[in-house]
Amino acid sequence: MDRKVKAGAWLLALAAAVPTGLQAQDEVEASVGVDLVSGYIWRGQDLGNVSIQPAASISYQGFSLSGWGSVGFEKEDTKEFDLTLGYAYKGFSISVTDYWFNTGPGYFHYGSTNTSHVFEAQVGYDFGLLALNWYTNFAGNDGVNKDGDRAYSSYLAMAVPFRLGGLDWTAEIGATPWATSFYNGGASGFEVCDVSIGVAKEIGITDSFSLPLFAKFTWNPATEGAYFVGGISF
Repeated sequence: MDRKVKAGAWLLALAAAVPTGLQAQDEVEASVGVDLVSGYIWRGQDLGNVSIQPAASISYQGFSLSGWGSVGFEKEDTKEFDLTLGYAYKGFSISVTDYWFNTGPGYFHYGSTNTSHVFEAQVGYDFGLLALNWYTNFAGNDGVNKDGDRAYSSYLAMAVPFRLGGLDWTAEIGATPWATSFYNGGASGFEVCDVSIGVAKEIGITDSFSLPLFAKFTWNPATEGAYFVGGISF
């Protein structure tokens, strides 16, 4: 759920494993966008079908606050609302995200056993040729381990951006380092759960307006799942 808004929510997802290091800017910067996606695939997991995913962010001096959501076209699709507070400087980034889903208690329930929030910490570094990120759930509706205790469910991701055929690509691989019921229907230990390749292209409409298009191939070796999704950013 690695989530740094710029040109739309899916492009955020495409680059989530490659957080861009920011120089401390002197002015407040803000952005807003919305994506239409053919499917919602997150860290190798199928979280929904055709969805609208709005995003907005504000940043200053390397600090950022962003909001992201997902609403599916089908009634049974889960609705999601995330808030992320982060800091980035050069290649280094750190953030805390509050994920909320509408499948349980209401938004203002924060009890350890009565909440639909999941709180996750992230730390990462972008070396340019590749980016590494570590994510760990530290509170909320986390999964459990084999003993039934809080798993502090974690996810490790590596991403490599490259340019090929005149387009921008990102190759990613992600894994769960230990057992948790939060990922893959119950990860039994170290499991590679996301092997993906994403590509993005901007279609010029006018001299001052273009539409970003994107597509992503994802394979989940842990569940033997395979997905191909695409979308457009506004």
